[in-house]
Amino acid sequence: MVGLAYDCLANPLGAVRSTFEKATHRDRTPPPSTAGTGAPLISSVTFSSRTMVSLSFLCDMCSRFITVWENLGANSEFCNYKMGSANTLVRFRGMIQDMLGNEFYVGAYKDGSVWRTNKYTDVPQFPMDTSPDMRLWERRMLYCIPVPGQNSWTESPSEAVMYRSMNSATPQREKRQRLDVEATDNMDCNVSDEGVECSPAKKLKEDGHLQSQESITEGTSSSMIMGPDVNRDSLPCLIKIYDCPESDLKLNEVFEFVGVFTFDPEFKVDKDECDDFTNGFSEDVLVHFPPNKVPRLHCFIHRKLAVHDFLPRSPTVEPKPNLVKEIREALLRHLTAILGNDGVAAHFMLLHLLSTVYSRVETVAVGKLSLNLTCFSKESVPVFGSPLRLAMKNLLPFTQCISLTVDYLNTASLAPRKDYETNRLITGALQLAEGSHLIFDETHLEAGTLNSVGVENARVLKTLMELQKVEYDFKFYKLDMAADVKMLILSEGKSNILPADIVLPFHPASVGSSEVAAEALEAWRWYLATLRSLPHSIEPEMQKVIENDLVAARQEDRKLGTQDFSRLLTMGRLMSMSFGETSLSLEHWQMVKELERLRKERLK
Repeated sequence: MVGLAYDCLANPLGAVRSTFEKATHRDRTPPPSTAGTGAPLISSVTFSSRTMVSLSFLCDMCSRFITVWENLGANSEFCNYKMGSANTLVRFRGMIQDMLGNEFYVGAYKDGSVWRTNKYTDVPQFPMDTSPDMRLWERRMLYCIPVPGQNSWTESPSEAVMYRSMNSATPQREKRQRLDVEATDNMDCNVSDEGVECSPAKKLKEDGHLQSQESITEGTSSSMIMGPDVNRDSLPCLIKIYDCPESDLKLNEVFEFVGVFTFDPEFKVDKDECDDFTNGFSEDVLVHFPPNKVPRLHCFIHRKLAVHDFLPRSPTVEPKPNLVKEIREALLRHLTAILGNDGVAAHFMLLHLLSTVYSRVETVAVGKLSLNLTCFSKESVPVFGSPLRLAMKNLLPFTQCISLTVDYLNTASLAPRKDYETNRLITGALQLAEGSHLIFDETHLEAGTLNSVGVENARVLKTLMELQKVEYDFKFYKLDMAADVKMLILSEGKSNILPADIVLPFHPASVGSSEVAAEALEAWRWYLATLRSLPHSIEPEMQKVIENDLVAARQEDRKLGTQDFSRLLTMGRLMSMSFGETSLSLEHWQMVKELERLRKERLK
């Protein structure tokens, strides 16, 4: 990687080495793991808006490798492209699927009288002799995957342009790019106080000796490349985290990581060294996560992402009531058309899409609003269910659809489980990110017998529906993990497996059109992503009105319980939020009561 020593973007490792050596130049004591390693400097540069736009061209670097593979095939051109792209600053967005624990590495060592660092690398940048002047440091390893169910519209425009430009590259452009890459591959920056010195690139062999880049390139076979069996939509990444409290990163959370992408296909861990320092852990990581299948990213900085962070062009406007009301009316018309001109179903669908778990009181997930649309059949699902699924994909960033059958329940892996032989958390269909949306199609569910797996899966689904929790199986014990997943059920009658908060018979009157302008879609996405996080309160006067109404409703129907009252309050909150209001008004409460009256009429 060629670049100025202080250029954090063009030469991140050079910047790290330079700042580290300057920080330890006059210090005779052993350096700490945070000594001048460049992360604060890079942090101040990276999260500026202009810098993030430039980094978007490097986002999902390995996905682009697969695109090149598809265009050029398994040849040296692809290898050269890949090797030339290593050690660049990239960003990766993904969900933490597994937490692999900590890894010890030689973070600092003395080269003569100069302290050098291996931080943010897999292999040493300089010859390293075993000596007392070596310091073991620690870093965390996270196994991250693209967010399950992430829809293509969440990709930034720059990424879309990048893919198109690569697919349409001319032979002359490809040849020029190959020459540039080859020139880069044969150079490596050694940063010193005097400047940047370039020397032939070298790499450590298994025995610790140096090997020239030429022999590596020649010896790299197609098996060392991320081949076509790797899906760009499910490409994982091994993230290495430095100097960060463990509480900052949690399982299933979605993050954006900015750091150095490394690709060392022939990197191996010495077994004796591995046994001494890591008890075989690093060797296991290499076996289960080979670099040619799971790229490495050494993280400089990271930030937690919310749903609105996945909007390609998020408008910088406040959710003012007038603007929100216009967007709400347009979205409601769209949902009404999708649902066959069923206005009642469209109103409930809007509240369902805005719902989110914002609090937990003991075992109750406050804010959820699952929806069960009944009166669907195998024949009507293609007519109304398919457009509805497409609408969800176009409106929400993370969506999935599951066709629920007896065979699926008896065979599916829904809850994640721990495999102690590989020390891995094996993912399940219900390991999802916050804000995900699930559609369950029960129209193909016929009479049958559930085996033990099916019974357990049915119980896991019911727990997710009622408590918004997923039970992870750690073999010797089970652990409840909190979830926030919107759940929509399409069924002939009321679902017995998935007891939803709202059960509504679906009454379509016509088949509508689902075509919509791109500008409208962007506005609706912003609407759903922004309003779900609005604060909300109920004034004392309104609390008295609600209390009187609930008492009257209880006197009319003795079957009403606390769950019904909680559902009505949730609907009231969502109704006012749908208008951009942060306080429940009498008008909106009356709308909620009218919707509930119409729903009960359909249930008779």
